[in-house]
Amino acid sequence: MASQPGYTTIRESLEPHRTMCGIWALFGSDDCLSVQCLSAMKIAHRGPDAFRFENVNGYTNCCFGFHRLAVVDQLFGMQPIRVKKYPYLWLCYNGEIYNHKKLQHHFEFEYQTKVDGEIILHLYDKGGIEQTVCMLDGVFAFILLDTANKKVFLGRDTYGVRPLFKAMTEDGFLAVCSEAKGLVNLKHSMTPFLKVEPFLPGHYEVLDLKPNGKVASVEMVKHHHCRDEPLHALYDGVEKLFPGFEIETVKSNLRILFDNAVKKRLMTDRRIGCLLSGGLDSSLVAATLLKQLKEAQVQYPLQTFAIGMEDSPDLLAARKVANHIGSEHHEVLFNSEEGIQVLDEVIFSLETYDITTVRASVGMYLISKYIRKNTDSVVIFSGEGSDELTQGYIYFHKAPSPEKAEEESERLLRELYLFDVLRADRTTAAHGLELRVPFLDHRFSSYYLSLPPDMRVPKNGIEKHLLRETFEDSNLIPKEILWRPKEAFSDGITSVKNSWFRILQDYIEHQVDDAAMASAAQKFPINTPKTKEGYYYRQIFENHYPGRADWLPHYWMPRWTNATDPSARTLTHYKAAAKA
Repeated sequence: MASQPGYTTIRESLEPHRTMCGIWALFGSDDCLSVQCLSAMKIAHRGPDAFRFENVNGYTNCCFGFHRLAVVDQLFGMQPIRVKKYPYLWLCYNGEIYNHKKLQHHFEFEYQTKVDGEIILHLYDKGGIEQTVCMLDGVFAFILLDTANKKVFLGRDTYGVRPLFKAMTEDGFLAVCSEAKGLVNLKHSMTPFLKVEPFLPGHYEVLDLKPNGKVASVEMVKHHHCRDEPLHALYDGVEKLFPGFEIETVKSNLRILFDNAVKKRLMTDRRIGCLLSGGLDSSLVAATLLKQLKEAQVQYPLQTFAIGMEDSPDLLAARKVANHIGSEHHEVLFNSEEGIQVLDEVIFSLETYDITTVRASVGMYLISKYIRKNTDSVVIFSGEGSDELTQGYIYFHKAPSPEKAEEESERLLRELYLFDVLRADRTTAAHGLELRVPFLDHRFSSYYLSLPPDMRVPKNGIEKHLLRETFEDSNLIPKEILWRPKEAFSDGITSVKNSWFRILQDYIEHQVDDAAMASAAQKFPINTPKTKEGYYYRQIFENHYPGRADWLPHYWMPRWTNATDPSARTLTHYKAAAKA
């Protein structure tokens, strides 16, 4: 990677993964636990600070594994979390509960640790599992064991910002892990091929724990729909919003909620940084974050990070924003060969072969590697979720009606855990970083989705018009960035003359022959690849995760268009804008 005068740049060398919190648990294992626990080491990258493996008292075939990235309470943060008041409760969780102190004070809970997750134990004891998950303002994936009532509970946040996978057999063996790679090699006598699947976001599951350590599922419950104002809104400190849908009222409410979304995410003992592509979303996050850090009198400068090749529009735009807000800006330059070299690592980390996800992940993977190796920033803010929430994809210009656009926005939000949120988590966690995504804040997103459909659609040929208009008079970011048209991250990192997807396709053209493509349907009957690029990614995926193609229900593709490629640069609206 070449140098850029005035900015911090680096040429990467490959180094072993040292990586954010990872949770793992088995119930009712028939095989030797000391052998099974080797699978837990597959997610060691998620927690480089410490590891613990612990058996459950009275259940010799049940255990927890935990890899720790110490972000809050570095002294007493090991898991499973157990407190003297509830000796029968065991909690293993990954996430951040932003309202844990507010709830602690409101209900006058006595804490034993400073770990935010301890609130789950107190809430559960007070009101049961349903009230517990509905009261959590944050991102989370957890396994809660109640040995007194012989119950196991699994839960995951609304959008699946924190990952969770499970495998369960007919005879009641249950395995749970932050990433699928921690489960695929487990052994079970009754099942030679263990079915592993993602745990659905916005749900919790109740299971009975049997005397022999096996479990039986009782119910799976949806605890939050993205449109609904969350229950925890009753207990937060956000100033009262104004009623009605007058444009100035709506803009004021959005600014209040976005400000609050960023502010609550400052909760950490580690240094905060921010990814900055120079697009609208990451720029708003970076500018608001820097303002919040100053107000909190944080002593270090905010580090912002951009990645791209020579002549990348993202690098130029990010530089403008960094100069405007006054961050300590880092630029990472990479070439096509370096991007292609990490495809295998990226697909292994992602656990998907989706074309647009793989393309967009290369830049994010390389920049995360740079951050880990060259800085002490660990908690990384990003603009993920905004395109789905605020109808930012270029194809929304083609929506047949505001109501259809609304339906599509909610579908994209429901599927975030398969695409953009998956990419953002795996590429950062692969390098021991923890991602924070303010646009997916419960209160901000539920309010945005409550607005009339015709307020949210593109206007005057510009997507995300309402969001841009909201910050028009704030001077948070330069005007030309505020109104910069959408640029897909995987394309913005390269010049307009030579898109990243073209670079990849040109390389892969010589790696996959026509005969292989002709037999693609026989070799890959599920989600048969239609292009050589898709075939190439699928081959790499099958090499790491044979027989797991069903993890991806369908490829990500734009709607209301006859596009055959997911890149925004192939859409007519983009081409027209580029010529203008």
